[in-house]
Amino acid sequence: MSRSVHELREAVSSTSLHPLPPETPAETVAARVRAVAGFLQRVLPLCQTHTVEFYTRGLWEKMVALSPEMVLETLSGERLQHLLDEPLLQRPLEEPADSCDFSNIFCANSERLINVRAFALAAKYYSMPNLGVCISLEQMLEALNRKQQPKFDVEMKTDDFMKNKKSHEVQLMSELVDGIAKYYGLKQVIDLGSGKGYLSSFLSMQYNLKVYGIDSSNTNTHGANERNRKLKKHWRAYQSRARANVRGQVLEEAKERPEQDKEKCKANISGKLLSTNNSLQSQTQVAAPDSILFETADVFTDSEMSITNKQYELHSGAQLQPDENNIPENMFLNILPADAVETDCSSQSKCRELCEEEKERRKMASLKAKASRSKEDNIYSPLTSYITAETELRDIVADLEDCVLVGLHTCGDLAPSTLRLFTVKPEIKAVCSVGCCYHLLSEELETLKDGTQGAWGFPMCQYLKEESWFCGRNARMAACLALERVAVGQMFLQLPTESLFYRAVLQVIVEEFYGVKRSDRNIGKVYSKSSSFLDYVRKSLKKLELDESEISDSLIMEYFEKYKHRMNELEAFNMLKVVLGPCIEVLILLDRLCYLKEQDNVAWSGLVKLFDPIKSPRCYAVVALKKQTFHTQTNC
Repeated sequence: MSRSVHELREAVSSTSLHPLPPETPAETVAARVRAVAGFLQRVLPLCQTHTVEFYTRGLWEKMVALSPEMVLETLSGERLQHLLDEPLLQRPLEEPADSCDFSNIFCANSERLINVRAFALAAKYYSMPNLGVCISLEQMLEALNRKQQPKFDVEMKTDDFMKNKKSHEVQLMSELVDGIAKYYGLKQVIDLGSGKGYLSSFLSMQYNLKVYGIDSSNTNTHGANERNRKLKKHWRAYQSRARANVRGQVLEEAKERPEQDKEKCKANISGKLLSTNNSLQSQTQVAAPDSILFETADVFTDSEMSITNKQYELHSGAQLQPDENNIPENMFLNILPADAVETDCSSQSKCRELCEEEKERRKMASLKAKASRSKEDNIYSPLTSYITAETELRDIVADLEDCVLVGLHTCGDLAPSTLRLFTVKPEIKAVCSVGCCYHLLSEELETLKDGTQGAWGFPMCQYLKEESWFCGRNARMAACLALERVAVGQMFLQLPTESLFYRAVLQVIVEEFYGVKRSDRNIGKVYSKSSSFLDYVRKSLKKLELDESEISDSLIMEYFEKYKHRMNELEAFNMLKVVLGPCIEVLILLDRLCYLKEQDNVAWSGLVKLFDPIKSPRCYAVVALKKQTFHTQTNC
């Protein structure tokens, strides 16, 4: 009797894949989109304004009925942190009219803000932690059966050649991507917007994945080849030192053993050395020539090398000690390409404890490793190409196969393009995308004004398209702000109030004195190159191609004195934007998730909190997995 197709599907599914985390229903995601959009529709005007026009348009008087001191006091570091930690009243997230009392936040007549605390709590109510649509990385890894995976024989330490933020991001995202790849039994990863290749290199070397990093900048690809050349130049010396250190430590252990254990020690020494060689081989046979994109120019040069003095542990338990130049040898053991490895150390090894049989065994292992090296699939290849939603990946990756599509902090439209590619390309089985630079997204209503057509970055889902939803560049810029960082008092990461103040007062001068309302010219980073406000104005006027000789120094300083006591208004106004930023980001992320829920070929989709938001503010990944294609036969 034949089994039904449904039974066969269930049988294959239960034996090949583990169950995924509970999925937020499409209806719930759509409801959250409507609720957040409804809230933002009322409060978004605060974020749609431009700081440049703050004084010329009288934005504080127009939008806020409170003193700037009161706003800043309520939203200061400690008080803001208390507001973020304060539990919210549990009520259903339904339509905004039922869940948000705007009359307690804005004046009914003037529509100006009258209650900053209620405003902050409402924004918190519509932020990600309160929406119930996000899962943790731990939950996702557990579902992918990654929690009990064995440790690596040699584990790469990223914090010696990456900054703390990038190291944090790469390690956590790599673990998730590897879990997804193993879940499907995939070996190929396509990294879009790979930049300097940190994620791609780590995936290829630590997880033995075949990675193609695609970036639009040819400079990054050229830099990869140069960095790889430098790494290979120093390879053999560091490999030799690493083996010498391991050998010295195990021999030291042997000296401490009783005489009767010498023979046993000999065998242990041979085993450890062979284990170390094999471990190093397996860890380094993951990159092809011209494939490393680490910023090694920042780590070492041809003539001088300086790396943080840290120890790295091998599986055998021995530690590789930094040499007299503070260079941890195991760093190079971990990151150099396979074709640079010289595993046959018979010319270097003069250890009397090794018997002839052991030498022969090691020689055979070396020959086998060299033979298999040419067949090594686990590579990282940097490629240069500009990616859009219409890109044909097979034109870029010649040996494209079933793969995972990833992107770590892909700028602007590249994040939505990544999701669109995932949905239309059958060989892409999964996607893990962390976007950033929301201000660079294209919006349908903005581009329609220019008469251009195409796949816009926002909105993506059907509901927001039907509603003709529009954020605007200024609001999307606010979505890039880091509320958590401001709340913990990281002053150096807060808004650059003085530079914004300079620009706003300059706009008053340009409009009042020169009579110029709009200009297509950019000032650029004049503030960082200026010694004072006067110097800033002079340099900016030249950039705007205005005759700076027409205005005197004294008049410029009069403008400065007129507005300097109102700098706190600008600071308070920007803090209101900081509080609303997470809500705007949520709408963008929910729009992408809702789009995936609308696709028929997606088996699971969700938002995963990947990073610590203080270390990496853009901390949410959009993850989706395709439905499996099952080949069934009817048995009679």
